[in-house]
Amino acid sequence: MVQAWYMDDSAEDRKKPHHLQPEQPVSLEQLKAFGVHSFSLDADRYKSDPELAKIRQEKNYTRMDIVTMHKDTKPSKEEKLKSFYEEHLHLDDEIRYILEGSGYFDVRDKDDRWIRIFMQKGEMIVLPAGIYHRFTVDENNYVKVMRLFVGDSEWTSFDRPADHCEAREKYVQFLTQTV
Repeated sequence: MVQAWYMDDSAEDRKKPHHLQPEQPVSLEQLKAFGVHSFSLDADRYKSDPELAKIRQEKNYTRMDIVTMHKDTKPSKEEKLKSFYEEHLHLDDEIRYILEGSGYFDVRDKDDRWIRIFMQKGEMIVLPAGIYHRFTVDENNYVKVMRLFVGDSEWTSFDRPADHCEAREKYVQFLTQTV
């Protein structure tokens, strides 16, 4: 099951857990209040999983690809991983399904504090359009991720600050109504 907590401000290795002391866990219900949703699926059956097919159909996730990041990856992929860790947002939801390995998605709460979300094999996350976030592998240095997309939308990230984006404005408005 997805685990989440508030992060410390340490500049130490981004691949470490970065728990506050004392720890401040964040529940799945709290994540939902920020528009973040998660699912647990059978990653060993992702090619034929009826539950994944149902989610894809209901949410109109028509496109997908698979990205693998590991310690022996090509330098271009290491650069890509560094870019994933730059704080950014998207105009559409970000949907990620961990097929192997593990990693962290970090999202901002309404007070601009980082929440670290640990994900491992079989877990899917949906980050809402307009939420500031970033991603990194954990200390295992390996993750295989299915990326799902809605329709034929252009997949572009906008580095912070991107408060002028309509998706960000809508997300901020959503936060004022729910949190």
